[in-house]
Amino acid sequence: MNAASLGRGPKVRAAVLAATVAELGEHGYAAFTIENVARRTGVHKTTVYRRWPDRDTLIAEALSESVATELPIPDTGSIDDDLPALARGLVEWITSPAGRAVLAVMQTGPTGVPTPSDPVRHVFRDRIRRALPPVARAVARGELPPHTDPAELIKALVAPIYLRVAITGEKVDDRTADRAAAVALTAARAGLFAEDPSPRP
Repeated sequence: MNAASLGRGPKVRAAVLAATVAELGEHGYAAFTIENVARRTGVHKTTVYRRWPDRDTLIAEALSESVATELPIPDTGSIDDDLPALARGLVEWITSPAGRAVLAVMQTGPTGVPTPSDPVRHVFRDRIRRALPPVARAVARGELPPHTDPAELIKALVAPIYLRVAITGEKVDDRTADRAAAVALTAARAGLFAEDPSPRP
């Protein structure tokens, strides 16, 4: 692919963001360079630097867009359907090239290896925030106890999936997703994710 075939504007942006995800997935965060992204995209590196002044700005935008488009938030009208659907979507995404890119960024390397900046890590905090509405709707419908902390429930849903993929290297599939959803729902209905009533500083 060359610059002439890409044209300008949205096509270049889309190609650069896709190349960023691919580079992360293949080579990891520490080895990531804007020069390699430019080479993969077929544009001059100054074209990339003109829009993204440093690599973390580029990575944050690429991952944010990838996560937003590839992890839709379900709204079936029932938390018993929403949560498994969310977990299955996570499994599908985390085993995709985009998901592997995210893992490459988040996995900590040895001492002295560059680590992601706060804007890059914000992508993942934002992803949790975007997944909260199904839980809030379930509380409003009376499907979950009042004062259920949506963020704690979503973290409990994600944790066993992430553990298998990133730590133990196990295969994940729809059964993994369904079990994670069932455990998270059981804990939520038992009141284990109640928000702390004490005032926060």
